[in-house]
Amino acid sequence: MGKTDKIKILILDDEQQFTKELSGFFEGDYITYEANNVGDGRRILKEKEIDLLILDVRLPGISGLDILKEVKEQLPNIEVIVISAHGDMDTVIKALRLGAFDYLRKPFRFIDLQIAIERSQKFLEMRRKLKQMEEKNSLISKALEEKIDRHFIGVSKEILHVYEQAKTIAKYRDANVLITGESGTGKENIARIIHYSSTRKEHGFCAVNSSAITETLLESEFFGHKKGSFTGAISDKIGFFEACDGGTLFLDEIADMPINLQAKILRATEEKVITRVGDTTPIKTDFRIISATNHDIDEMIEEKKFRLDLLHRLNTLHIHIPPLRERKADIKPLLEFYVNLFSTNFNKPKITISDEVIEALEDYEFPGNVREIKNMAERAVILCQGNRLKTSDFPIKQTKIKKVNTKAATQDLKSNEIKMILEALRAHDYNQTAAAEAIGISRDALIRRMKKYNIATHRQKKS
Repeated sequence: MGKTDKIKILILDDEQQFTKELSGFFEGDYITYEANNVGDGRRILKEKEIDLLILDVRLPGISGLDILKEVKEQLPNIEVIVISAHGDMDTVIKALRLGAFDYLRKPFRFIDLQIAIERSQKFLEMRRKLKQMEEKNSLISKALEEKIDRHFIGVSKEILHVYEQAKTIAKYRDANVLITGESGTGKENIARIIHYSSTRKEHGFCAVNSSAITETLLESEFFGHKKGSFTGAISDKIGFFEACDGGTLFLDEIADMPINLQAKILRATEEKVITRVGDTTPIKTDFRIISATNHDIDEMIEEKKFRLDLLHRLNTLHIHIPPLRERKADIKPLLEFYVNLFSTNFNKPKITISDEVIEALEDYEFPGNVREIKNMAERAVILCQGNRLKTSDFPIKQTKIKKVNTKAATQDLKSNEIKMILEALRAHDYNQTAAAEAIGISRDALIRRMKKYNIATHRQKKS
């Protein structure tokens, strides 16, 4: 955290030695202020933007509980941890009812107080904001922001149409968006363009892979949970809906979301109110949902695997990203961009691309779409011996697939998916983790697809 991002703590206790030791313990982690009497404490509270007050119950001439009541009435956003060497249960209960976040009895270890601070809402809020900023900086670098504004990769009329759709949709901050397209077409990139071109850009972009979370933790991950609500819930936890308050929740692989969670997602999306697992207090939160899938959602609805009402809620606006084989004009600028990116990253001289490479790649079907051309470029830059890429640097002969009629392929997505899964399983001797990684999905998602298509979990023996 930068200096201005640190929590400001006021320690109000009549024991000067205690406030000095505690302030020294917190040095570097927090900005601390010391007060050994009520007058100094009130002055600091007035002059400084205090986030958290550590308050002794017994102060000269006044009860700390009276100060607690005064602070919560005048400065309700300040968190208060009450401490005392003479605490009894009545005092504890009264302090908590007056709005104290926690109560510690002297003597206590300073580390116990540190843990209490880290459980406070102020700490969680500061950490959430910091995470959002770190996420924004890591997920959308300056280079990516420039591409969004001026250098969006692609020159085909198809991808430029997608880009214009995204920029238009960004103006409507509350409209949910469904993005469809094959794996690797860049659905998450389009979601980021929508978010960072909208008025929500100052808040978090939370990307969630709906198939990567274990089913038992899905509800806790989305809605958060209360401490003690189930085994392993050792502290309060903020869920995805709270974490992206004011921002965007991106649900990738939405079709893989278990049906039992879909009703709860629908309700949260409609009401913008959630309740943590194990709690009864409703929490208002403001978010936009952008979801994405490479599945045929209509087919899944017919098979009762996806709720029609949830689709209607998520599909207010729809963007479809065509596969790379349908926009060949984008192959050259994509390859040039990634070759330049990786040659810079790997400190190699500026690498050029032969015309034969472009011609060969334009004849290739790119089943992995943009993700595949990126991986090709990275591999080629790493392995090339000179400063000019040749067709031998791109092993497309081994991976090139037979050209098929595009419309027929679209109509036969199911058989293509079954074929892809079977080939991956056979290639990795039915090791599900390795097969899932090769396809680019999670193991849980692979298992769900195997069940869906009745694919055996082991190699069938020949009779």
